[in-house]
Amino acid sequence: MSQIIVLILAVLLIGFILWWFFGKHEVSTASSVVSGNSQSANVIVNGGYNPAVLVLKKGVPATLIFNRKDPSTCLEKVVFPDFGINQDLPQNKDVALNIDTSEAGEYEYACGMNMFHGKIIVK
Repeated sequence: MSQIIVLILAVLLIGFILWWFFGKHEVSTASSVVSGNSQSANVIVNGGYNPAVLVLKKGVPATLIFNRKDPSTCLEKVVFPDFGINQDLPQNKDVALNIDTSEAGEYEYACGMNMFHGKIIVK
């Protein structure tokens, strides 16, 4: 009987791990706020990036404002490889990053350990 219980728990644990790493999870999406000749968006860093996907308008200078609430050391940095940005994010402080929107496309970003991800869509 105990072997059956252990087997059931093991199968459930494997299923959970597969769902956690490979399952489709809903991500929050938002668009920037365009004001005159600029646009901006706020990103809250708390167990990930919220919103995880940002839509920016092509050709309008963009500023992303990150505010890290999470004390985790993994989220201390945000890295935009396509833009050459590797920025520290002090806890509970706004950090403004200027993003080049001259070319349309999808640009991924991540934490310093590449565990948490976000995306910018310029169109």
